[in-house]
Amino acid sequence: MKFKYVKEFFGYPDVSVMSILLLIQIGWLVPHLASFRTWAAFALGMAAYTAVEYLTHRFLFHMKPPKRPFLLHLVKRLHYDHHAKPNDLHLLFLPLWYTLPQMALAGGAAYLISSSLVLTAAFLAGIMLFLLFYEWKHYIAHRPIQPLSPWGRWMKKVHLWHHFKNEHYWYGVTNPLYDWTLGTFKDQKNVETSQTVRNLENRGNQEMNV
Repeated sequence: MKFKYVKEFFGYPDVSVMSILLLIQIGWLVPHLASFRTWAAFALGMAAYTAVEYLTHRFLFHMKPPKRPFLLHLVKRLHYDHHAKPNDLHLLFLPLWYTLPQMALAGGAAYLISSSLVLTAAFLAGIMLFLLFYEWKHYIAHRPIQPLSPWGRWMKKVHLWHHFKNEHYWYGVTNPLYDWTLGTFKDQKNVETSQTVRNLENRGNQEMNV
């Protein structure tokens, strides 16, 4: 893999800020790494983000076009415009104005449950690490990069089906677990090409014309 892509990925502000925050979290956790509870909270944070990845992609990013202009503008920036211009780097990554409030809410909930700053930090570190993993897999899917493993090449192909075949399937970017479980993974040969796969905002107009 060419170094220029690694540089491009980590040089993007939304990714670099999240990477710095993750390093700060890990540095703060170093004295507590001998604790099983720390590692359990870290793993729980990673697992939680796998669910968030699927659920937000399916139910928030692919929601019906909002009628309120402000909400429509937000959803367009978060995802609709990404489908219109899948390889636009500016639209590829989740913006900090979206991810940082999510981190704050997740951290607040974790602290209310655990009453522990250490466990909260470990939980957030797990979320941040998997978020960066998600961003990397998403980045690879849309850049001229050949993944090293057969699994990586397959996941890239599956994600591109979502973008160029039908937006109602294949929501998982890092893994297909929730697609398999919740019925949104289909053999692409049996799925019709959607007329709105590149124009999510137009779905509302099509429904009105049916």
